[in-house]
Amino acid sequence: MNIQQLTKEAISLLKSLIETQSFSSEEENTALLIENWFNNFKIPFHRNNNNVWATNKHFDENKPTLLLNSHHDTVKPNSAYTNDPFKAIEKDGKLYGLGSNDAGGCLVSLIATFTHFYAQENLKYNLVLVASAEEESSGPNGLNSMLTIIPKIDVAIVGEPTLMNLAVAEKGLVVFDAVVAGTPSHAAHPNENNSIYNTIEVLQWFKDFKFEKTSDALGDVKMTVTQIAAGSQHNVVPAHVDLVVDVRVNDAYSNEEIAAILQNKSPCTSITPRSLRLNSSSIATSHALVKAGLEMGRETYGSPTLSDQSVLSCQSLKLGPGDSTRSHSADEFIYLAEIEEGIEIYIELLNRVIV
Repeated sequence: MNIQQLTKEAISLLKSLIETQSFSSEEENTALLIENWFNNFKIPFHRNNNNVWATNKHFDENKPTLLLNSHHDTVKPNSAYTNDPFKAIEKDGKLYGLGSNDAGGCLVSLIATFTHFYAQENLKYNLVLVASAEEESSGPNGLNSMLTIIPKIDVAIVGEPTLMNLAVAEKGLVVFDAVVAGTPSHAAHPNENNSIYNTIEVLQWFKDFKFEKTSDALGDVKMTVTQIAAGSQHNVVPAHVDLVVDVRVNDAYSNEEIAAILQNKSPCTSITPRSLRLNSSSIATSHALVKAGLEMGRETYGSPTLSDQSVLSCQSLKLGPGDSTRSHSADEFIYLAEIEEGIEIYIELLNRVIV
């Protein structure tokens, strides 16, 4: 099948995915649609939970392996939608619908690319395609659960909307639960240790604190207090205030180092990371994938958003059709031309590297 026909089939698959609900951990039916693709193209595949995966026909254990990955789960639609989020609407060259941009366009483009190369002999790399679940929720049954099941991966392309530019690094994420303590009391009595007032200087500390190390690709670590909760009655000073702190980690720090710094320096009574597993990721600019992309006129940048790259221990490149600023937005859409371009660029990139 030629690239034009593959592209047509990929867009048809994307329309079906949009019209099939697939919130994180509820991807059973979109997994079936992806299975149907492989069945139609007579490509053997495997399914683990809601993750669907396959290897190229002439897989050779003596060759390095390249992972092609994107996800088929979505967030829930927000209340500002004016279109039906579960209806694939074509208008003015755009395809509207929940998950069209994040990351359905990337997923179907990678599936089409994998299908193009599936039966080719004498590739320099093996190919593994994983259409993964639970990316949006960083759930336990997503790509992270597949890494002991699929063949060992040497390098990966993770499909997320990048306007087909090369995201050569991605920030990690650590979410902290912090507590600011005080003395509980009746509101009518003096209290020099009011936990809510104590929080003022703590909030100022978080606003002003700067991590020393910066990154050429990812810039500074970004730390933001995103939630605050305290008190249950108007006449009671609470014993403590609870904060949630979101930290986007550059590749100059490990998540463990960030946790150690905050636990040592922050003026909170306590601060505890929820998880340290969502690490920053990157690929060397000297890697063949990056060099090939640059030769094709693509640009490099560092991505501030989190993806399934965070669970990979190998070098990985984030690359895909669509625009990250449309992700999780009302009336989400992707241009049909972006999908066409995405498939063409993926195929040309791999032709330069693995053929």
